[in-house]
Amino acid sequence: MRRVTLFVNGTSTNGKVVAVYGSLEDLLSVASSKLGIRASSVYNGNGDLNHGNCNCQEDFRDPEKGQTHTDWLTLNVGGRCFTTTRSTLVSKEPESMLAHMFRGKDVWRNKQDSQGAYLIDRSPDYFEPILNYLRHGQLIINEGINPLGVLEEARFFGIEQLAEQLEALIKSSQPPDDHSPLTRKEFIRFLLATTTKSELRCQGLNFNGADLSRLDLRYINFKMANLKGANLTHTNLSGANLERADLSMACLDGANLQGVKMLCTNAEGASLRGCNFEDPAGIKANLEGANLKGVDMEGSQMTGINLRVATLKNAKLKNCNLRGATLAGTDLENCDLSGCDLQEANLRGSNVKGAIFEEMLTPLHMSQSVR
Repeated sequence: MRRVTLFVNGTSTNGKVVAVYGSLEDLLSVASSKLGIRASSVYNGNGDLNHGNCNCQEDFRDPEKGQTHTDWLTLNVGGRCFTTTRSTLVSKEPESMLAHMFRGKDVWRNKQDSQGAYLIDRSPDYFEPILNYLRHGQLIINEGINPLGVLEEARFFGIEQLAEQLEALIKSSQPPDDHSPLTRKEFIRFLLATTTKSELRCQGLNFNGADLSRLDLRYINFKMANLKGANLTHTNLSGANLERADLSMACLDGANLQGVKMLCTNAEGASLRGCNFEDPAGIKANLEGANLKGVDMEGSQMTGINLRVATLKNAKLKNCNLRGATLAGTDLENCDLSGCDLQEANLRGSNVKGAIFEEMLTPLHMSQSVR
């Protein structure tokens, strides 16, 4: 007694192993019972009708198609030959391009080389993992093979399930987004690699807590950058763009801020003692709409500075030079302005509730403030 594997109508899946004994009629009876069909004929692996010899492995075949799906064939992919079976190319992904190419013989009129191998103009390195996937259903990529290349081949051949696995693999292999703050050493390396005539763009970068003290950062674009808690003491930020940057709790004592752009900047709780905002060329520092709650700007030079509609609640501006400054609509509630020079400053519409104006260098005229 021997055992054979039976398949229905040329398929290569859901085969049934049965014992071979007795006559062909006995085998057909067992096949009908096991496969749930009415079996009338048996074909061998070469597609030949079996007339009674049951001592070999058999499979069913569709007589109307006149072919078997276990035919061996060779593919010449980019100059490298791969030998496989037709069922391997057809069964796993029946809607793929390969399945349509080889489901029926010569349906696509596939070109063949002199040895009879079917020519496919694709990369053999990327095709090999796809063929192995069709053989055993597992995605295995050898070292040195780029998964992106295999993904492109999977998309080209329309093997969607494999493409999804590859996309997940590529995504999982990518390093997570690095949002860690830049260090002083890393930033100095960037500065040294950039010519003085080139604009260094640091827009949106993370400098949280970084030590950037005493560096020359003129005209650098820090727009929307995170400089929270950064050390910027005695730093030259002349002409720098700090629009919408986060400078909360940062230390800018003694910094050069001539002509700086700080529109809508958040500098709550920051220290700007002894800073210089006054540009000899006449370019005025712009802090319009900035959040300067609780800042310490004592002794800073801010001639002509624009603080329109900025918030300076509970800020310390003792002994500051605010001559000709624009403070229209500024919130100066509980702000300490003692010893300040506010000559020709515009305070129209500003909120000076609880503000301290002691020891003013010049008297504050009522026409300067209407609230």
